[in-house]
Amino acid sequence: MKLGQQIRISPYLTHLSKWIVGEIIEIEDNPFRGTVVAAKDDLGRIFWGGVDYFEPIIEELCLQ
Repeated sequence: MKLGQQIRISPYLTHLSKWIVGEIIEIEDNPFRGTVVAAKDDLGRIFWGGVDYFEPIIEELCLQ
């Protein structure tokens, strides 16, 4: 994961019914919690938590 990367944010953090898309705005190596990610969605809401609550968005390329 890197700054500016588009990711999906877990409902566990958002308290919504499904995963939402956001952009990584900060990555911190916390000595007590491990890697902590902060992400901002398109509505300007910021969510942060352990790296396990975020998924990278992988776009498949069509080679035809």
